[in-house]
Amino acid sequence: MTEKQVAAVVLAAGLGTRMRSETPKHLHPLLGRRLADWVVEAVRELAPDPLVVVVSPDASDAFPEVETAVQREPRGTGDAAAAARANLEGFEGDVLVVTGDAATITSDLLGRLLGTHRDEDAAATVLSFELADPGAYGRIVRGADGTLEAIVEARDADQNELALREVNSSIYVFDAQKLWPALDRLEPNNDQGELYLTDTVRDLVAAGERVAVHKAEDPAECEGVNTRAELAAAAVLRERINRAHMLAGVTIVDPASTWIDPTVALEADSTIQPFTVLRGATTVAKGAEVGPHAVAVDAEIGPRALVGPFCYLRPGTVLESGAKAGAFVEIKNSRIGERTKVPHQSYIGDADIGADTNIAAGNITVNFPHQEGRSKGKTTIGRNVRTGVHNAFVAPVEIGDDAWIGAGSVITKDVPSGSLAVARSRQVTKEGYVDEQRKRAADD
Repeated sequence: MTEKQVAAVVLAAGLGTRMRSETPKHLHPLLGRRLADWVVEAVRELAPDPLVVVVSPDASDAFPEVETAVQREPRGTGDAAAAARANLEGFEGDVLVVTGDAATITSDLLGRLLGTHRDEDAAATVLSFELADPGAYGRIVRGADGTLEAIVEARDADQNELALREVNSSIYVFDAQKLWPALDRLEPNNDQGELYLTDTVRDLVAAGERVAVHKAEDPAECEGVNTRAELAAAAVLRERINRAHMLAGVTIVDPASTWIDPTVALEADSTIQPFTVLRGATTVAKGAEVGPHAVAVDAEIGPRALVGPFCYLRPGTVLESGAKAGAFVEIKNSRIGERTKVPHQSYIGDADIGADTNIAAGNITVNFPHQEGRSKGKTTIGRNVRTGVHNAFVAPVEIGDDAWIGAGSVITKDVPSGSLAVARSRQVTKEGYVDEQRKRAADD
């Protein structure tokens, strides 16, 4: 017997008014992705064809990498699912319907749900879970024999139904040929005047169809996000990411204070210190140590490099092997050569610094011109250069290999290799000046 094909519909058209935000709920960021992106990535692992995201008109271009369907008016989850009908024209397999706010859902759980649906040969299968305090979740109502009778929304439930602890995750699998007729029969018989996808389950049960339930063991895998408090509570994603890195050989000293985007790559034997945030396409090589209190975005941290404490690596930063970016250092769009040190209190932007150079405290590359319309300038510092404290390099400027820069210098011209450059006023010392001023004040 040939296994049925699977299609997927991700419902991401809701406005999410409980977020108190102009940004639609499903587009709120969470650990490097938007809420709905986490769902799309989990669903994608099942290789559905097609994979359709249902969006509101304002978000019609928010998911360019997948098919989209637009729900023109917010008429409920049933209407949202029906919006994808044209995308699934002629499809006769299983349709996985997932709410776009279930950011913690896993592909493994979705696979088990699909497996139960097929094992039970069901017209529909509901993903459920238990909560000690079910709150606003729809309740799973079972018959005396344990089979599903209905799903009742909390706002429409009576006291006996509200006492039930098994709840609906709003994630389902439907036989496509049973789904569309059931959606056609929906009526807005509720206090919201909406078309509930949950009512398709009751319709199928009433028609004598088999509706199965797959109960998740871990509620954290399928709870949705409706408020900003629940958004912050979705730290289970951080825990999954950090655990995977630690099992792969990365030392994360304090996982609870460490936030790593799913797109970050860490090599074994790297170390991440507390209160570190790694975002985007950041990579950390073997033997490198990052933090504490470091932020890296789209940065490349080479073998045995040291970052922090209190360091900010912005996009385009490359620290080569053994390089150091130390305390209160900010670097962007720059290459720091092998074993080169930027130890403290410096800003390096749009620069290329060679190997074995030492950048002293308080150095600034002045890359942003005052004149409007002019592009940023580039600073090039060669190998084995020694800068002084409180140096400024006004780009574009080039410092040759083995050069020295005097403390307090503002460098505006190129410095040849092996040279000493000093660009500051000559010190003037007036001996006895202070005593003379005090005597004059006393005489007055």
